[in-house]
Amino acid sequence: MPELPEVETVKRGLDRLLPGKLIIAEKHDWPKGFPNTEADVSEFLIGSQIQSVQRRGKALVINLNTGYSLLIHLKMTGQLVFVPNKSDSAEGRFGAGHPNDSLIKKLPDKSTRVTLSFKDGSHLYFNDQRKFGWMKLLPVHAIEEEPFIKKLGPEPLDGDFTHKKFIQRLKKRPNTNIKAALLDQTVLAGVGNIYADESLWSAGVHPTRVVKTIPDKELQRLHKELIDVLRLSIDKGGSTDRSYVDAEGQKGSYLKFAKVFRREGQLCVECDNTILKTRVAGRGTHTCSVCQPTS
Repeated sequence: MPELPEVETVKRGLDRLLPGKLIIAEKHDWPKGFPNTEADVSEFLIGSQIQSVQRRGKALVINLNTGYSLLIHLKMTGQLVFVPNKSDSAEGRFGAGHPNDSLIKKLPDKSTRVTLSFKDGSHLYFNDQRKFGWMKLLPVHAIEEEPFIKKLGPEPLDGDFTHKKFIQRLKKRPNTNIKAALLDQTVLAGVGNIYADESLWSAGVHPTRVVKTIPDKELQRLHKELIDVLRLSIDKGGSTDRSYVDAEGQKGSYLKFAKVFRREGQLCVECDNTILKTRVAGRGTHTCSVCQPTS
């Protein structure tokens, strides 16, 4: 599932490409992926103009000038790819020189669940091979009342999310192992398997350690390393582990910089010990037993 850096990368791309676009048509082939009434689509989506794009946790919000928003969850294999009109492509914006020209020329494809068409001839494609993602049209005020949004913890990249607040949030799960606490979206929003493993290695904290046994000094370091890892991944366009691409169809490169994730059997870059893969908090987990002692 795309994590905070991937969704943030998509958000930044869409927020650069979509504001001002006028929606003239919508098409979908999977009702569960677009659970909206025809009346609402006709009144609040068709003919609306996009104002901005936001992110909350692993979800995206496309705000419209009708007082409604599209709340989107990519789930496991979701993609949101913007394809310009032909004249823009001809001018070279996404023409032959674009790294994923072949991908965007194939859209829509068999994985396309929702297509939004804009007045200028451009399109936004919501692709989802496994059909777990969705796009809901909701009044703006209803977004924060959505059950999963309402339960989300704070955003780790918010300027006021200090190490003190981080520690306070983690200590709400005192008897939980630290990896499970990081993955708990009610503790903090957006962190998933890749960045939990990477930040725990960087901080020298073993993922099986129980929160209440970890000194505040180590948790403060974990806070710093988590923020650094998330920011680095955003700089690299996120992690393309399987199907993730950004708003222009490009893959992320963070995994080239990963220190432990998907490096099982390889040598640790810090100590030359072999990276192990085990299972913690129900997820495949990558550790170095030397850099991350269990106590």
